[in-house]
Amino acid sequence: MRNSPTLVRLAQAFAAAAVATLLSACDTVPQQQAPVGLTDLSERPAERALMGAMRAYDDADYPAVERQANEAMKLGLRSNRDVATAHKLRAFVYCTSNRLAACEAEFRAARTADPAFALSKAEAGHPVWGPVYLKSRQ
Repeated sequence: MRNSPTLVRLAQAFAAAAVATLLSACDTVPQQQAPVGLTDLSERPAERALMGAMRAYDDADYPAVERQANEAMKLGLRSNRDVATAHKLRAFVYCTSNRLAACEAEFRAARTADPAFALSKAEAGHPVWGPVYLKSRQ
């Protein structure tokens, strides 16, 4: 059986369309970006300030925690989770210095920044800020 020229052209057009579709699908595959590392983060001023606040907290240098967390927020943290962490650190400082209303406001701000924000079980059981944290959830 002989192929008619119309059928051959139709088959060629179909094949060309199929190849074009396959090639265009390759163009739409998202390119994976390299993961962001600690070195990358430490080059960002806001994130560097947050890391400083976390170190100061570990060293029990509460004035430095407040100063560094304020700086991180002012410089514009990129991650909502980091913003929540800065608020949490300020809440801890405010609670330890008996600024309970400010402490509660910081816990609320942390949850606003990151709705998944929650203290760990150990943090929530702390005798100073644990009750304020629970109150902020009401």
